[in-house]
Amino acid sequence: MPETLERAVFGMHATHAVHLADRHGVFAFLIEHGASSTGKIAAGTGAAEETLGRLLIALRAFGVLDEDSHGRYLVPTESAPYLDPAHSRYAGAFVGHLVTSTAGRMPQLDAYLSQGKASVDAALPAPFEAMYADAGSVADFLRAMWQLSFDVSGELVELAGLRGVRRLVDVGGANGPFSVSALLRTPALHATVFDLPHVAPHLARTREDYGLGDRLSFAPGDFFRDQLPGGDCLAFGYILSDWDDATCLELLRKAHRACEPGGRVLVMDRLFDDDGHRPLATAVMNLSMHVETRGRHRTAGEFLDLLHASGFVDCEVRRSSREKHLVVGRSAEDGG
Repeated sequence: MPETLERAVFGMHATHAVHLADRHGVFAFLIEHGASSTGKIAAGTGAAEETLGRLLIALRAFGVLDEDSHGRYLVPTESAPYLDPAHSRYAGAFVGHLVTSTAGRMPQLDAYLSQGKASVDAALPAPFEAMYADAGSVADFLRAMWQLSFDVSGELVELAGLRGVRRLVDVGGANGPFSVSALLRTPALHATVFDLPHVAPHLARTREDYGLGDRLSFAPGDFFRDQLPGGDCLAFGYILSDWDDATCLELLRKAHRACEPGGRVLVMDRLFDDDGHRPLATAVMNLSMHVETRGRHRTAGEFLDLLHASGFVDCEVRRSSREKHLVVGRSAEDGG
């Protein structure tokens, strides 16, 4: 079997192995203690040695772990930030979401292929009802979104150039990863997160954790039923990829109405290359979006078209060094 096909076939095992190693503290132990034998890892984490040994072999085969000349396992330097629970790039909660939520919904694709998405979804709960089904689900989802967004948000804030912005409205801003990054880097800024009411206590904890006081506020609402709060900068981070083009236009037109003349809108999302099938993470997440939401990932050109159609001008793309990029549109000085 060709290696590319082999890795695709056994990819399910890799994702679960990464999740289990993270959950049982294997990566954290290796990052703290360095190269270690199976027995030492088992003793240090409390994991059963037989099962742990098989897990480590699989992770080594996939290249997730390295092995030194003494046969001891270690975490590759370039992967450590994503596997270290203490690092800002830690991806453990996101991997957990893939295993505990996304994987269970992937079989819906079979029905979509046979009956069409619209027909199947008509009998299912609305998007996000499963993710927001109870307090635990909300906390898990927001934790995953924080890990995907907070670290890269620092770079996106710099790309956005928020000096001179007074009021940021973070639409669907969850527990505030982008707002916090913006506030930490822009002393005169105030930010309002606009999201569903049950997000409020999670944002309150963020406000307390970062000592932001009244610079970070919460406005409860539903962006389908309610108008957006006004500001001179409105941001959509990993929001528009949840919805189809018509819905995105509706939301962006609301943002245009809420945006002060001369203000701007920030769209922060994954972007397909112009060929429409790369990079890999965007292509894979595009499939996930199909079962978890009503949206899709887009090229930069598609986002620019949406911004122009909703009334924004001087639209441009600013790419980060990571997987989340920035598309900017401006409200005309005369409010047109």
